[in-house]
Amino acid sequence: MTAEELKTRGFEEELIFSASRSSGAGGQNVNKVNTKVELRFNVEDSQLLTPEEKELISAKLAAQISNDGFLIIVSQTERSQLKNKETAISKFYNLLAKALTRRKKRKPTSPTKISKEKRLEGKRKNSEKKGLRKKIE
Repeated sequence: MTAEELKTRGFEEELIFSASRSSGAGGQNVNKVNTKVELRFNVEDSQLLTPEEKELISAKLAAQISNDGFLIIVSQTERSQLKNKETAISKFYNLLAKALTRRKKRKPTSPTKISKEKRLEGKRKNSEKKGLRKKIE
């Protein structure tokens, strides 16, 4: 599932935003403007996610989900609150898309005939090299 497909569901209604003072570079602007944006999304109470999707998200994003069931995303890289809000939203959609995509099952393969021959040839050469190091009787 891609981020664009998720955007069509309308998650914006369920997102909770809060702004606070940011840390880091920015000079006096940092000290007086609330530019840091914290996005909160309650995974369990979401009406837009199926139970299977909720389970997947809870398992894969356990590190970002707080004890009270909120997925928390923080953005404070930009100097304006609006840009930080946009960044947080895009992070949210990318994170959800990544969590909801299923991993492809690995098909076990066996070594090819040529790779086996190359490996054996290398072993033969190595054996020959070490054999030349022996003392002559």
